[in-house]
Amino acid sequence: MSLNFISVPPAKGQTPVGLVVCLHGFTGNSQQLAPFAPMFALPEYQFLFPDAPYSNPYGGRMWYNLRNQDDQGLTASRQQLTDWLKSLESSTGVPLSRTVLAGFSQGGAMTLEVGLTLPLAGLMCMSGYLHSKPRQMSGKSFPPVLIVHGRQDKMVPLSSAQSAREVLKAAGVSVEYREFDMGHIVIPAVFGVMRNFVMDIVQASGVRH
Repeated sequence: MSLNFISVPPAKGQTPVGLVVCLHGFTGNSQQLAPFAPMFALPEYQFLFPDAPYSNPYGGRMWYNLRNQDDQGLTASRQQLTDWLKSLESSTGVPLSRTVLAGFSQGGAMTLEVGLTLPLAGLMCMSGYLHSKPRQMSGKSFPPVLIVHGRQDKMVPLSSAQSAREVLKAAGVSVEYREFDMGHIVIPAVFGVMRNFVMDIVQASGVRH
């Protein structure tokens, strides 16, 4: 089963040089995130904003039920997101090697959960957390990761981001880590950091921009 999503094409309608896929958090949805696409200042990229597969009883959508101890839906959601990401090249013409996966809060957790298993260009986790230590892929390196978190975050504590940074670095992941004076939100300055991260990936890979 595919995911419903909103697509924001490159500003001038040209063939995208890359994809940025953005995952919303618990109680969020694609319609909340899509208006933020211009703030990335990446006019040559196509942006995709998928809806999580489950309706949230508190409103919006969810990747899995945070209120249940067994993380209801996580396994199914992980497989569905993985399959959908793998299908994007056929519909967009952009390979995973030029696709950046980003997520906020629960979407950030899903970004790390799924993104570390795929040959993506990079991962961006905002106000998120790590479910478990990543499993090394035989003969393949992990995508580079950007972690951004607020020092005043009362929903997902700063210690979650710091722990994720240490676990990922110990596993051999290249991690860029940034803290901001903010709560469980993304302030405008974060978009600049994310844009620079994407541009650094492009430069490092030698992809023509």
